[in-house]
Amino acid sequence: MNLKTTLAGALVVSTSWASMAVAQTDLTMWYHGGGNEVESALINQIVSDFNATNADYNVNLESFPQGSYNDSIVAAALAGDLPDIIDVDGPVMPNWAWANYMQPLSIDETIIADFLPGTIGRWNGELYSVGLWDAAVSLYARQSTLDALGLRTPTLDNPWTGDEFMAALDAAKASDICEYAFDPGMAWTGEWYPYAFSPFLQSFGGDIVDRSTYKTAEGALNGDEALEFGAWWQSLFAGGYAPGTSQDPSDRDTGFIDGKYCFSWNGNWAAVATLDAGVDDLLFLPAPDFGKGSVIGAGSWQFGISATSEHAEGANAFIEFALQDKYLAAFSDGIGLIPSTMAAAAMTKNYAENGPLNVYFALSSEQALVRPVSPGYVVAAKVFEKALADIANGADVADTLDAAVDEINTDFERNGGYGH
Repeated sequence: MNLKTTLAGALVVSTSWASMAVAQTDLTMWYHGGGNEVESALINQIVSDFNATNADYNVNLESFPQGSYNDSIVAAALAGDLPDIIDVDGPVMPNWAWANYMQPLSIDETIIADFLPGTIGRWNGELYSVGLWDAAVSLYARQSTLDALGLRTPTLDNPWTGDEFMAALDAAKASDICEYAFDPGMAWTGEWYPYAFSPFLQSFGGDIVDRSTYKTAEGALNGDEALEFGAWWQSLFAGGYAPGTSQDPSDRDTGFIDGKYCFSWNGNWAAVATLDAGVDDLLFLPAPDFGKGSVIGAGSWQFGISATSEHAEGANAFIEFALQDKYLAAFSDGIGLIPSTMAAAAMTKNYAENGPLNVYFALSSEQALVRPVSPGYVVAAKVFEKALADIANGADVADTLDAAVDEINTDFERNGGYGH
């Protein structure tokens, strides 16, 4: 073989490889975890692995601080400049789908058959988003506190009733163990209110909106059950059981650890730090049952595809790739949240069968309820937050809830019922 032939052959091979590289389609992706070094490293690893193993598509990731992420998406949608793959907070997804920011996924749904319910986002009967993790809330307590107050330890199968919970708070208030019996987390605002506090309302039998039609809040947020909830909620603050809306944020972060609060309503994301702080008899208890079941919130940040993406096939391929158990487990170990599957939980240090946070997987699986699946949720959530803050500060319960219903219903009517 002469030199010319050899060079020609090499050129053909070289050109073929170059053609493959050129044929690879770029996908854009936006993510909400900018500024969080651990989370950024995890998502970057998934992107890097996908790009290294997929010959057809290459994902280019841009991360935003969580506080500005949603505004960036809305601005990009208005400008017609959305990326291919987007990250969306689960309860916000129906609004973005309704507003035509997103298109349904076409992933193989057998992949998500065993995922926790709160990690799957559906709107109008179609799958729009899937998350790598979920979050759950529990009642933090110390076994030594329960023993000192003569209280039984509630379980997932036998949680405290509402009366038992209030008896526990009465006993704690009457003791000298702590300054406040209960810390619901009033220093946290925004999405914490509907995520953490609407489950109490739902356990009484009310809700933010009527889920049978999703066309009104009438009866759900101001019916007899909701009024009973509102009176109970106000009593926590008027009765001196809990700190109010002026709670110091530092007390929220460390008050339970420091012994200022006997019981704390907090998420699994704070559990590792609490354990690391030396609370060695820490318990994660289920929500009390106020008559209609023991309920906690659900819903994670999830991956979806923008409505304007011209590369939906590649975006779906990336999302399927990201849903592998090894990545679910890596996220859990990295940022402390609940992996989406039991198989992934078994691979983690905290959520495996004998792990210190294993109870949270069961809580999320058995008690979690997603926030109202409606495009109108984004408005209703803010209305609900203000109403609960006002009631905590002494506003009339019935008047406040009636006003909240009027405001939510006005928004529903203004938007034609959001397609419900």
